[in-house]
Amino acid sequence: MLKERNPVKELLQSDAYGTQAHVKGWVQTKREGKNVAFIALNDGSTIHHLQIVADVTRFGEETLKQITTGACIAVTGELVPSQGAGQKVELLAKQIEIYGTADPEKYPLQAKRHSMEFLRDIAHLRPRSRTFGAVFRIRHALAFAIHKYFNDNGFYYLHTPIITGSDAEGAGEMFRVTTLDPRKPPLTETGEVDYKQDFFGKATNLTVSGQLEGELGALALGKIYTFGPTFRAENSNTARHLAEFWMVEPEMAFYDLEDNMDLAEDFMKYLIRYALDHCPDELQFLETRLLEEEKNKKQEERSPMPLIEKLRFVVDNQFERLDYTQAVDILMKSKPAQKGQFVYPVSWGTDLQSEHERYLVEKHFKKPVILVNYPMHIKSFYMKQNDDGKTVRAMDVLFPGIGEIIGGSQREENYDKLYARVKALNIPEESLWWYLETRQYGTAPHSGFGLGFERLTLFVTGMTNIRDVIPFPRTPQNAEF
Repeated sequence: MLKERNPVKELLQSDAYGTQAHVKGWVQTKREGKNVAFIALNDGSTIHHLQIVADVTRFGEETLKQITTGACIAVTGELVPSQGAGQKVELLAKQIEIYGTADPEKYPLQAKRHSMEFLRDIAHLRPRSRTFGAVFRIRHALAFAIHKYFNDNGFYYLHTPIITGSDAEGAGEMFRVTTLDPRKPPLTETGEVDYKQDFFGKATNLTVSGQLEGELGALALGKIYTFGPTFRAENSNTARHLAEFWMVEPEMAFYDLEDNMDLAEDFMKYLIRYALDHCPDELQFLETRLLEEEKNKKQEERSPMPLIEKLRFVVDNQFERLDYTQAVDILMKSKPAQKGQFVYPVSWGTDLQSEHERYLVEKHFKKPVILVNYPMHIKSFYMKQNDDGKTVRAMDVLFPGIGEIIGGSQREENYDKLYARVKALNIPEESLWWYLETRQYGTAPHSGFGLGFERLTLFVTGMTNIRDVIPFPRTPQNAEF
């Protein structure tokens, strides 16, 4: 056998007929004719399968009997033009080695349509399905594009801590990190758990964001980004929530809100264009799958447009930019508001819901939207305050079908204003002394934003549940695999 294996993706694009090739992969299907067996083989390099033609006389019925859906084999053979429709080439098998068999009576991933719920229960096998193979290849492409974009634009990749003593968002929904005995933890004189005796000498948690530490990097290196796992202990069992997820958070010194918006728009267009250019087959497959799935859905439950058209909608349109106040005025005068069709009423000071955001994008402007200058009381403490005393320089990027996909702001660089917000919100000063101190030593205007990586992958793949765009989802009551 050849020492080097040939990726299925390369062979399917090849016209080197008559040459020898060596492939290794997993059997998707096998059908048998009178004298030959046709084996569809996939090695993960592409969504498409390579057809292996195996002569029954050469290999014998006993050998071919072991080659069933799920089996892993290596095949050496001759690349020839395909006699059937659907592929340009096929491989005439000369040698077959069986690495691992799969009992067809027990192997759960058969060549039929499985529900997403069933596939989540077999997350150790679901990457072998065409749908999840496509999703995870797109996820890889997007991750690579993120690093490439920032590297090519002069950003430094900063690894911020996963274990932290502060709550960046102030939401309090954090996972505790401790080595104390849960049955008999040491107590203080007042009966509280004595975290001074814990590993870190204080109460610590898994981080919800790398932003605060990212700001420290930006105030020294100029432009940085973080890309790592974050955690939120929100007991929410919806199609939009995970307990463990990945965040992309750039922070830039000397960027104001306008610069921040420019970066966010350019960044998102780059990522989606990269997926369109590098994953066309996967996107076409997922679009066809989605259209088939939505046939049985009500009109209001369907995607606003086919998948690839939705991605082009983002790439080809200039993002509309407007104030939160203007957006609320548009929404209050809209037909859905006048007819009471919005589930959530809208008025100045309310946090906009997905239905409001999607109306602005899909119905009113018919393009992606960036909303800015939100009411101070619905946004985080670190956002720069406007002169009106009511709003902050926040920005949310809104996309079709999903609503908010990016949240960011110009950060408050004024020490007195930031300190006043920390005190007003009763945020423990001792957990943020270092963050506040940066405003006393060479403070500078700076901005940043956060992009949930799974939310991005959900948008690009057209999947409808966030648990289906991460290999092993962590949700309430579920930490399997």
